[in-house]
Amino acid sequence: MVAGLAFLATAVATVFAQATGVRYAQTKAPHQGAWTFALALFALASAALATGASTGWDEGTFKVFYLLGAVLNVPWLALGTVYLLGGQKLGRRVRSGLLVFTGFAAGVVLTAPIHGTILPDGGIPVGKDHFGVLPRVLAGVGSGLGAVVVFTGAVYSAVRFARRRSPGNASLAGGNALIALGTLVLSSGGILQGIIGADTAFTISLAVGISVIYAGFVVASGGRRSRVAIASDSARRITLPPIARGNSGTSSTRVGNL
Repeated sequence: MVAGLAFLATAVATVFAQATGVRYAQTKAPHQGAWTFALALFALASAALATGASTGWDEGTFKVFYLLGAVLNVPWLALGTVYLLGGQKLGRRVRSGLLVFTGFAAGVVLTAPIHGTILPDGGIPVGKDHFGVLPRVLAGVGSGLGAVVVFTGAVYSAVRFARRRSPGNASLAGGNALIALGTLVLSSGGILQGIIGADTAFTISLAVGISVIYAGFVVASGGRRSRVAIASDSARRITLPPIARGNSGTSSTRVGNL
C-alpha cells in the first residue's frame, strides 16, 4: 500500500508540475516557475519514497528522499506564494536567500554521516534515528516556515476573493481554500501515525495532500479564466464600431444581442 500511494503522489505531482510548467512557459510569471520547480522536487522525493518502499531502502535513497521532500520542497513552494502576494522585488530577495539555503542544505544532507543501520525492509527511515542535529534543523526550518507561508497565503487569498463579488472570485476563493486544506493534510502525517501506522499515515497524507492542492489549482485556474474571458469580451465590445454595437439606426441597441 505504501509503494502504491507513493507512486500515486508521484503521478499527481508530475501532472501538476507539467501544468504549472506550461503556464510558466506561456506567461514567464516567476511564481509559476517557483511552483514548477517545487513540484518537480516533490515528484522526485515521492519517486524516491516509492523506490525505497518497493525495492528496499539504502543510504542514497533515504538522503534523496529527505533532502528533496523534507528540506527543499516546501520552501520553493512558499517562494511562489511570496512572488504572488509580495511582488517580484521581495520574491527576488527571497529567491537569492533560498538558493544559498538550497546549496548549503544539499551539501549538509548529502555528506552527513548516517547513524545506525538503514534496513532495506525496515519501513520509511526517520530523520531523528539516522541524522545528526543540523540536517534535522534544516528540515524543521525549511518545511515548517514554508508551510506557514503557503497556508497563510492561501487563507489570505481565499478570504480576499470571497469578499469581492466579481465573476470568477468564488472559484478563486474556493481554489485557495483547497490549497490551504491540502497544506494542512500534508502536515497531518504525525496525527495519523498513532491511528493506522507511521508509514501508511505518511503516504496517505502525502498522496491526499498533493491531490487536494492540485484540485485547488484547477479550481482557481477556472476562476482566473472566467475573469480573463469576461474582461476580454468587455474589451472587444467596447472597441466595436458604433454600427456594430448598436445605435438609434440599428434594429437592436443591446450589446448582449451580438
